[in-house]
Amino acid sequence: MSARREVAAYFTRLGIVAFGGPAAHIAMMREELVRRRRWVTDEQFLDLLGITNLIPGPNSTEMAIHLGYTRAGAWGLVLGGVCFIVPAMLIVLALAWAYVRWGALPITTSLLYGVKPVIIAIVVQAMWGLARTAVRGPLLAGAFVASAALALAGVHELIVLFGAGVLAMLLAARPRAVAGAVALLAWASPARALAAATAAAGGVALGTMTLVFLKIGAVLYGSGYVLLAFLRADFVERLGWLTDRQLLDAVAVGQVTPGPVFTTATFIGFVLAGLPGALLATVAIFLPSFVFVAASRPWLPRLRASRRAAGFLDGVNVAALGLMAVVAWQLGRAAIVDTITAALALAAAALLVTTRVNSVWLIAAGGVVGVAWRALGP
Repeated sequence: MSARREVAAYFTRLGIVAFGGPAAHIAMMREELVRRRRWVTDEQFLDLLGITNLIPGPNSTEMAIHLGYTRAGAWGLVLGGVCFIVPAMLIVLALAWAYVRWGALPITTSLLYGVKPVIIAIVVQAMWGLARTAVRGPLLAGAFVASAALALAGVHELIVLFGAGVLAMLLAARPRAVAGAVALLAWASPARALAAATAAAGGVALGTMTLVFLKIGAVLYGSGYVLLAFLRADFVERLGWLTDRQLLDAVAVGQVTPGPVFTTATFIGFVLAGLPGALLATVAIFLPSFVFVAASRPWLPRLRASRRAAGFLDGVNVAALGLMAVVAWQLGRAAIVDTITAALALAAAALLVTTRVNSVWLIAAGGVVGVAWRALGP
């Protein structure tokens, strides 16, 4: 089998069976491509993983793109990413069609009644696990709190992310420059200038939606769960095209399907604008990852060792966690509405903390409980 076919076959299969989120996807890649097929060594794999943490976009998708390039050059770069994304996109597309057609049926409402609080628990557990790694020392802890406070006050999430990144970068290079970065954060306002510019450029809903997803794909750092903060800020608050309930439904679908969590964009695109919307949303949110991987290969190994780059990434990561905390609180109020949903959220959180249960099983259990309770309840 040629290298191109090998890349296409492996990542297509992975896109069909890769449940469990980015960390699970990366673990699967390491098991197959490092230990069994020996495409790369452990040291090379870790280098690629470090590189993906320095550029925006979904880490597991970018790892697929990097590994495809390593195995089969430029064609491998394209095939690795596309073959990993497309199976998940098709599955999500089918679910989005069913949701639009039957989403108001009692069985669907009951299913999502039990799934949503479990999703909130998964987000909180992911945020906690990331915080243990990202929040190192009182300065980064302060940046986390400040980022959450600014997000609650309505400051644009891009200003929060890049302001925290610049602050940490300056501290890593010149401690005296911190005052300037603090002034930059203080200057930030809740103006919606970026969203207004995007809407004006799009002219129509489809163009606006595509530009918003392109922006998100180009600037989003951190876990796929950080995607929630951007989606809610743009599609719920600024444009008013989705409700919190619809956003949670989209996230639930992204969680129960294999492949990249960013295929949540496929679901939202279909809900907003049918098949053209789904295809444009998917292309727009993933396209920057291909560009960043292709552009970063020659110079990012040196950048990875830079104190300033590492400092910037530290700041962006804790700011992303602050955004996640705010969104978890806001969506939690929409998902946890009574004693049953509160109990589901607490039980899911306890199991996530004390066991290694796959989140897919928790989501399935939440759906079963939701259906059973609505069937037996008043």
